[in-house]
Amino acid sequence: MNNSEHNHLVVMAGGVGSRFWPMSTPECPKQFIDVLGTGRTFLQMTVDRFAGIVDRRNVWIVTSQQYADLVKEQLPDVPSEQILLEPCRRNTAPCIAYVAWRIKKQDAQANLVVAPSDHLVMNGEEFRRVIASALAFTAESDAIVTLGMRPTRPETGYGYIQADMSAPSLRNSEIFRVDRFREKPDLATAKKYVQHEEYYWNSGIFVWSVKTIVNAMRIYQSDIADIFEALFPVLGTERERDAIDENFPRCPNISIDYAVMEKAEEIFVMPADFGWSDVGTWGSLLTLMPHDGDGNAVVGQEVKLYESSGCMVHTSGLRRVVVQGLDGYIVAEKNGTLLICRMEEEQRIKEFSAD
Repeated sequence: MNNSEHNHLVVMAGGVGSRFWPMSTPECPKQFIDVLGTGRTFLQMTVDRFAGIVDRRNVWIVTSQQYADLVKEQLPDVPSEQILLEPCRRNTAPCIAYVAWRIKKQDAQANLVVAPSDHLVMNGEEFRRVIASALAFTAESDAIVTLGMRPTRPETGYGYIQADMSAPSLRNSEIFRVDRFREKPDLATAKKYVQHEEYYWNSGIFVWSVKTIVNAMRIYQSDIADIFEALFPVLGTERERDAIDENFPRCPNISIDYAVMEKAEEIFVMPADFGWSDVGTWGSLLTLMPHDGDGNAVVGQEVKLYESSGCMVHTSGLRRVVVQGLDGYIVAEKNGTLLICRMEEEQRIKEFSAD
């Protein structure tokens, strides 16, 4: 297994969404909560799954200033100087640029995996095999690799990657060139994608060397690159915080997909199947959790369901819960707030949480 001292993990943990309300809130969003009832938050599980691939000393977290204490509390063994704080939201391209230049200052030979902080992986062993293989590929080339998830359904909530399956890379037979990135499709288009082997879900997990991503930024996003080139002398010093606070807001608000991935030439996809989900809704969580005979999934100490089916019950803060006569409902509790909502109306939860 690849255990190079130059492997680094970058976790993007600055999201402010309140999906999984009332479990998650703007003050403590999805990545910082234990949705599965395992005792580990999404952020902790994200870092955990890279064990054996990346040394904990090479873990970097990029997050909002308001979440600094949460990150330090949940990941106490990550060096505090490797928890990078964004003074404002500027999407994923400035986020990745900041950490890339910062890592370059420390390790010019670094090989990076960039991952969201709030996704779920069911098969950790296969995940580590795929990541190690991709890291070996980028360590020996100027390639940018993104992981493509084999679609299991016509999903309209994900972007897609169209791969050129005509010939694999000579260096790695599991890696193919990207033909095109596709926006989130409508249902009819998603159904077509699922029928063809060259379409994959865009996982938002990237692998590249620090040299490659810095050069790509210089070529395709010179305005962002110029900012961090100017900041380079103070990165890793006591002046970094003030310099970032002053200059980071000057970065354009742009995703890494638009900034680099859709423009660069050496873009590859590694198709993978390790039980991935971005777990964006209570409904998606229901599909991933173990079910009882009536299709109910439960996270809680003592939950009894009677004459109920297709329900997602998450009440880990309550000692005892009894549910009767519900079909297709979400029942969720956190700190004295109780949600009972039809699964089909989940998109309205944001309305409820605002009241």
